[in-house]
Amino acid sequence: MKILHTADWHLGKKLDHFSRLDEQRLVMNEICEIADNQNADLVIVAGDLFDTFNPPVEAVDLLYKTLKRLTNSGKRPVIAIAGNHDSPDRIDSPNPLARECGILFVGNPDIAIPCITIENGFEIIQSENGFIEIKLPQYDFPIRIITTPYANEMRLKTYLGAENKEEQLNQLLQDSWSTIANKYCDNKGVNILTTHLYMLKRGGEILEEPDGEKPLRIGNADIVYSDCIPHQIQYTALGHLHRFQNVGGHPSPVVYSSSPLSYSFSEAGQDKKVVLIEVQPHEAVQYTAIPLQSGRVLHRKRFESIDDAVEWLLANPYCLVELTLVSDTFFATQDLKRIHESHDGIIFIIPVLIKNTIEELNTPKVNLEQDIQGLFTDYFKSKHKQEPNEELLDLFNEIIGSQAKNE
Repeated sequence: MKILHTADWHLGKKLDHFSRLDEQRLVMNEICEIADNQNADLVIVAGDLFDTFNPPVEAVDLLYKTLKRLTNSGKRPVIAIAGNHDSPDRIDSPNPLARECGILFVGNPDIAIPCITIENGFEIIQSENGFIEIKLPQYDFPIRIITTPYANEMRLKTYLGAENKEEQLNQLLQDSWSTIANKYCDNKGVNILTTHLYMLKRGGEILEEPDGEKPLRIGNADIVYSDCIPHQIQYTALGHLHRFQNVGGHPSPVVYSSSPLSYSFSEAGQDKKVVLIEVQPHEAVQYTAIPLQSGRVLHRKRFESIDDAVEWLLANPYCLVELTLVSDTFFATQDLKRIHESHDGIIFIIPVLIKNTIEELNTPKVNLEQDIQGLFTDYFKSKHKQEPNEELLDLFNEIIGSQAKNE
């Protein structure tokens, strides 16, 4: 059985002011072509279908057309779960009609998809909250999929009965997944978990969330560890982190497929992929990361000469650029006009003015690469000539944490 795993489409997302919708149309077409060329039997989209709770009409149109095309007229099930950027109710709302086309949406964690038979297609033979078992006519064994879309603290309490999330999140997820796996996931079928969470190997490296991503991790309280995954699971299809990687910490692969496009300049240079899984019951899976070619490449470039910058921009027209210009004088209007006329994909121009004067040497430097707490501390010191006390820093962190959880 072949399964195509993709995630983090973020349809409708802009890079600052620059629309990526044309690029998203191209890469959605590429994903559909890969599914067809590889004869995928099933597709999993592991969350963040949209970039906002209220996406533009063009993004909604692109999602439904892409998913319908991926179903291959109902012969290929497509399972799409909600991520932290998605409105779970919006994801669930088209379910009655979508199911008839072979698209299975899972927005809220407690959604139960009814058992149905798609004409000339597949059959859902068992189902309960967070679980579906599918029978494809071309195989004599079923595929079981445990589905856990992103859930904030309130939805987790409703779904899992969590009262103290920090202490109980991992245990509750482990218990929930294990209960389902022990009930349904024997070695006579294929067993998959798909979820949109911040998941790590216990004791492993802390993986950074993408710039501009709504954070799932506030301190270490929201980290889910891969040793929570039941032993029956043969592959875990993750969404949230935008770089392709196998998290590890489990006998079977625990994989972030990556986003289909680079959505921030912190992702410049990353290869974007989808993952093709080949699996049969009671066997180790084989998975292959397939590179995606569509979309503009993101570059961070630094120049000390306007002429050098213009030359590079003219030689690299199909990309998006964060341009740092270093000079010992202010830039003239005609210089900036030359820059903008040479390229249509300049997102940011960052001027760096070098002055070897006593005044410059005595001016405090601000490190723009530091985290938001460091920026706040520097700002407070510049305004009040003293560092913020611990009480004020705790209040600031509480506000940041509350904002992230509300989003």
